[in-house]
Amino acid sequence: MKKVVKNILVWSVIVVMIFFAINFYIIKSTKDQIFAIQDNISEQQTALLLGARVYDDGRLSHIMEDRALTAVELYQDKKVDKILISGDHGTSQYDEVNAIKDYLINKNIAPEDIFTDHAGFDTYDSVYRARDIFEVDSMIIVTQDFHLPRAVYIANSLGVKSIGVIADRRDYRDKERNQIRESIARVKAFLNVVFKAEPKFLGDKILIIGDSSDSWD
Repeated sequence: MKKVVKNILVWSVIVVMIFFAINFYIIKSTKDQIFAIQDNISEQQTALLLGARVYDDGRLSHIMEDRALTAVELYQDKKVDKILISGDHGTSQYDEVNAIKDYLINKNIAPEDIFTDHAGFDTYDSVYRARDIFEVDSMIIVTQDFHLPRAVYIANSLGVKSIGVIADRRDYRDKERNQIRESIARVKAFLNVVFKAEPKFLGDKILIIGDSSDSWD
């Protein structure tokens, strides 16, 4: 019995060490690719605007609104030519993508420069589909600071030229919970890369240099 308990403890320590090593590696390896909006950011083809919660009435959550505002600023400053919205539109009752699209249009972003990915169910799928479905050459990933290392790591691993821009514009609720969830999500992303996972959906190509309305529903 003592031997069993000892083995469990040893393996528990190993698992914890691997968990923290993966998190450290992802954060450390992407550090030089993450910038604040006021930095001298290099121009890229597309802003990948990662989805987050929207409300039933179409309002964006604070986290999502700050991502959208950051993408608007990058577009207006001519740091990107296109904006690719990638979010969850898995059911007719929940639609991140069109809520964000309407928000951008209300901020005077040209509709022909707004592309929508309705199957960006997680960050890995969003980056993978940006590469394979939309054929994005280079991108600025727009999301919060805690999320960016994972997103940029995935892009690096999939061979997509990218940098990340921090979208934090206020303090957010559940900050500690977000950090814990993100540390777990980094391990999942690492495993997705190692095992060469594919997105839930792929489908026909919608080139980012083509007609944006082809991506709308």
